[in-house]
Amino acid sequence: MKAIGFKQSLPITEENSFIAFETETPIASGYDLLVKISAISVNPVDFKIRQNAAKDTVLDMPKIIGWDAVGVVEAIGDQVSRFQIGDEVYYAGDLTRSGSNAEYQLVDERIVGRKPTSLTNAEAAALPLTALTAWESLFDRIKVNSTTDKGKTVLILAGAGGVGSIAIQIAKKVAGLTVIATASRPETVAWCEGLGADFVVNHRHLKADLEKIGHGQVDYILDFVDLEGYWDLAAELIKPQGHIVSITGSNSPLNLNILKTKSVTFSWELMYTRSMYTTADMARQHEILNEVADLIDAGVLKSTLTTTLQGFTVDHLKKAHRMQESGTTIGKTVIEF
Repeated sequence: MKAIGFKQSLPITEENSFIAFETETPIASGYDLLVKISAISVNPVDFKIRQNAAKDTVLDMPKIIGWDAVGVVEAIGDQVSRFQIGDEVYYAGDLTRSGSNAEYQLVDERIVGRKPTSLTNAEAAALPLTALTAWESLFDRIKVNSTTDKGKTVLILAGAGGVGSIAIQIAKKVAGLTVIATASRPETVAWCEGLGADFVVNHRHLKADLEKIGHGQVDYILDFVDLEGYWDLAAELIKPQGHIVSITGSNSPLNLNILKTKSVTFSWELMYTRSMYTTADMARQHEILNEVADLIDAGVLKSTLTTTLQGFTVDHLKKAHRMQESGTTIGKTVIEF
């Protein structure tokens, strides 16, 4: 099969930052599906791993990354019970295994969902990683109850990004929250409003903008951009007994003491935790992806696709990485095979 990978962590402008090569098509066993891939999307995790996985070494074999794919089941392992050959599926994969930047990929059926029937391959490929991240942030970490928590406020930092774009929709249309998203450019403000945000505030003067709309403090904060940069302000803006969730990490230890007097809860969210540790509830991701597919097909949620590159090539993968590294992309970028 054809695959695209890298042997060294090089700047994306370097010729060998990605290389195309041929490798053996893997064989499905156990819970694995062998998926013939139709489309992939690129996320910040892709370029971060490309930049760091082979920093001080040259790998013997190119590393295949990529976490988001849509495709058709070509073969199944002997323990598979949820899918059959010929099923159309979508998934975000597993950090510890070979990625989706290839013609075929093995993926555990417990983290795979049925492709939404109403979407094209490109539209569906934009969703798995971001939808799982947003869903887990709201319902697994914060444990939002759409009945008792209806109307509570959630501040989404980086509303126009990949995760923010689907989180706005899930928070508003599934969880029933009052959604406040951050954005600064006219096009990102319009994008967030179009997805259902009740308010859009400028991250450059966040505190003042929140006070202007009558929400000087919020019940929940979802950080999808820069935890370290927002930490002190987040502690100030969160309501007593509120909850902060972050996906971004921190280069230095966080001062949790500033949350103490308000009894604020802080949670990390890593979408890969279930697959990395084969948790007892690993199949919950299969269920979430199917729930998202049902909501998409019912017209409640919509794809966050904004850019489609036609053709699985080194040039297109480099272009998608450059776009992600710019930090200015709106929604999701997909490569269709």
